[in-house]
Amino acid sequence: MKPRRLGKTNLQVSEIGFGGEWLERHPEEEGIALIEYASAQGINILDCWMADPKSRNIIGKGIHKNRDKWYIQGHIGSTWKDGQYYRTRDMAYVRPAFEDLLARLQTDYIDLGMIHYVDSEQEWEQIQHSEYLDYIMQLKAAGTIRHIGISSHNPKVAMKAAQSGYVEMILFSINPAFDMLPASEDIDVMFAKKFDDDLKGIDAGRARLYKTCEENDVGITVMKPFAGGRLFDEKRSPFGTALTPVQCIHYALTRPAVCAVMCGYDNKAQVDAATAYEAADNTEKDYASVLANAPAHAYRGQCTYCGHCKPCVANLDIAMINKFYDLATMQPEVPAAVQSHYELLEKTASACIGCHACESRCPFGVKIAERMKKTAELFGC
Repeated sequence: MKPRRLGKTNLQVSEIGFGGEWLERHPEEEGIALIEYASAQGINILDCWMADPKSRNIIGKGIHKNRDKWYIQGHIGSTWKDGQYYRTRDMAYVRPAFEDLLARLQTDYIDLGMIHYVDSEQEWEQIQHSEYLDYIMQLKAAGTIRHIGISSHNPKVAMKAAQSGYVEMILFSINPAFDMLPASEDIDVMFAKKFDDDLKGIDAGRARLYKTCEENDVGITVMKPFAGGRLFDEKRSPFGTALTPVQCIHYALTRPAVCAVMCGYDNKAQVDAATAYEAADNTEKDYASVLANAPAHAYRGQCTYCGHCKPCVANLDIAMINKFYDLATMQPEVPAAVQSHYELLEKTASACIGCHACESRCPFGVKIAERMKKTAELFGC
């Protein structure tokens, strides 16, 4: 596995990383084995934005044998409230959640302490003079976090972070589809219904962000490199054509300042598909010829199963419901296996009360309540 220097942190991270968001879907033994397998393939950086105890326990046990070989992105402000994920800067939740992260990961330090999920420029400014940031600085001074990072989908926020002087790395959403979209705090503007001719290439603001990060020696780790798997399917791809994992990874790694691509894994085969990048030739990596001949489509209303729609007042697993809906609609008829797995969910889409609260938290403008209604009709429950 080829290492890359993560900007001014000087950490030598594997260019293929581990996004841990799907660990809660698996039995503990499978999750631990998956982390250990990834480590054996040379992966050494793992992102833990999840607040749920199960995911954190799996990661703790998965890295326990070789903690010193792992670099952990641990998010500060991702908390657990009433059995659900809760994003907040309220120290009544932030401090206990971070202490819980240390305990469950069985470690006394986090390599990359992440300012969790800031997409609003106003929120960025509010954080600058807050008890929340004071706490992060205290953790850094004590060595409990070794470096300060931030996660964001908004290039304007990420730009401010890159120029702040204290943020050392950024977890940012990068793939060919997202890169065509201009920055905005208004989701409806950021994800336009139709692209103009001048939006067929990378947005100038995003290009400036990557260059600014490079100039300020702020490393980037990449989330959502596959757009939730949609880029692998020409029917669901916003380009009308399919890309491979290797092509998506190469696209991300060719952006300035990018050091590691955090891929999500459900099984060892998906780890193999990502790490195959290391042995791929230039023909296999070539995404440019694919995109050059692809029609440009808008990328709005597409669920990437990121989980930021939580918490749901009806306690629905919205991301998983959307995933089963997408899997089902790819076929002429609903596959029996998909129907069965859907019905095994603790709550199905029919339990949605249509409050739309989740939609304000979705980075991609998905009309979640409408999709829940369609899903309930499709599966009959």
